[in-house]
Amino acid sequence: MLRMAPAQKNIEACNSMPSQLKMRLMPLNSKVNNSAQCENNNSVNTISDKVNIDAEFDLEKYEAMDFKAKIRWPDLIVQVLLHLVSIYGLYLTLTFKAKLLTVLYVFFTIYTSGFGITAGVHRLWSHRAYQARTPLRVILAILFTVTGQRDIYTWALDHRVHHKYTETAADPHDIRRGFWFAHVGWLVLTPHPAVEDRRAALRKTSLDLDADPVVKWQKKYFIPMFALLNVMLPVWVPWYCWNETLENSFVISFVTRFTITLNIAFCVNSFAHLWGNKPYDRFIKSTENILVSLAALGEGWHNYHHVFPWDYRTSELGRINISTGFIDAFAKIGWAYNLKMATSAMIISRAKRSGDGTLGETEEPDPTAKNESIE
Repeated sequence: MLRMAPAQKNIEACNSMPSQLKMRLMPLNSKVNNSAQCENNNSVNTISDKVNIDAEFDLEKYEAMDFKAKIRWPDLIVQVLLHLVSIYGLYLTLTFKAKLLTVLYVFFTIYTSGFGITAGVHRLWSHRAYQARTPLRVILAILFTVTGQRDIYTWALDHRVHHKYTETAADPHDIRRGFWFAHVGWLVLTPHPAVEDRRAALRKTSLDLDADPVVKWQKKYFIPMFALLNVMLPVWVPWYCWNETLENSFVISFVTRFTITLNIAFCVNSFAHLWGNKPYDRFIKSTENILVSLAALGEGWHNYHHVFPWDYRTSELGRINISTGFIDAFAKIGWAYNLKMATSAMIISRAKRSGDGTLGETEEPDPTAKNESIE
């Protein structure tokens, strides 16, 4: 029998909400079918809803399993080398042995490419929290490739498994196994059999990823694109444009930049699941972490995100969330559309029901409910 994941407890099914509340999950000009927009908080939007992937999945059996992970030595060696070389890169930076333009270029690249993770593979492809025209999807796919964090399909699939089975044996980076496992250990250890089982299961329902030509194109050409966009181009620009040494450019603009980008993403899995307040659901481990949000372009408001994963903002209005502004900018020119969002009434209701009492007064008024009075 399937045991409900902790992140799925204390959640009202959307079917129990008033129809007028469902309508306000999206902007008024949304054309998307209402029933497809409002699902249980940890469900994943998929094309193939007829496949019951949990029918024969016995989570309790996996939880009781005596599993001992093995080290994946090639992956561990790569991570160790990346971090050791990055320490040298930080030394070159802090001792001014690298040119200031190189450091600024790396900083710019880290945060520009970060939109490929936040607005791209996370909010768009993993959660389908909004839709994007082909030009924007291509831009986001290129930016995500610059980060070097695997192909879109693999990343999004793992993230869907994480949300559906949060804090269980089937969670790829289960925070219950400790900080270091959630941060980087899950990438250098063999996955739990429950994770492998659920990855295979969700492939059957994640047909939207298979159907996206941009996702297919990025997956097919990931290796040459990785070599070009994550290695060659970042190294070439400082060396060619302002005569940085080839060694400095390689160490700082490739290795150090790549490693910092990885660790910013890792922090969402570790820090934002351990330290911070829980204004929306005190029964789950994900938290609101402002430092992670600043580093990860708005992805640190994680208690909110795990309660409302389909909200394109991943946070309340009024929070620091650069990626939301990025999406909003493209929405103004029509490249991003059908932006899903929770209303003030939904947010406050959930916080009163299961939050830890720390919901502040920083939320801006809900633009779709200007005349609504909320008690």
